[in-house]
Amino acid sequence: MNCTFIDDNTITIGNNALIGPNVQIYTTIHPSHCADRFTRTNPDGTFINCKTRSQPVLVGSNVWIGGGSILLPGVTIGDNVVIGAGSVVTRDIPANRIAYGNPCRVIRENTQAAGAGTAL
Repeated sequence: MNCTFIDDNTITIGNNALIGPNVQIYTTIHPSHCADRFTRTNPDGTFINCKTRSQPVLVGSNVWIGGGSILLPGVTIGDNVVIGAGSVVTRDIPANRIAYGNPCRVIRENTQAAGAGTAL
């Protein structure tokens, strides 16, 4: 419910993924420097075109993304990962991990992951 997926590139979501409310997945990147973001300006100083790039986002199977989390362009979340609510995922999260925070960090191994002794 109430999720936003900016899909200027591929967003791949594996089997059995749970995505909480208000999750945002972005594939678009804007240059940091203002002069690099725009191609031309009008005589009144307003901008005509905005430059963007994009990178894919990959979410593995059996993943749970907690509500309000944000996944930034280019990240990969491995299989059997739990992302805590409100996390901002700025880099890849390996399989079978529990991660949360801003920026999102691996906190521990997910010992309840499928293939690790207990099926999800």
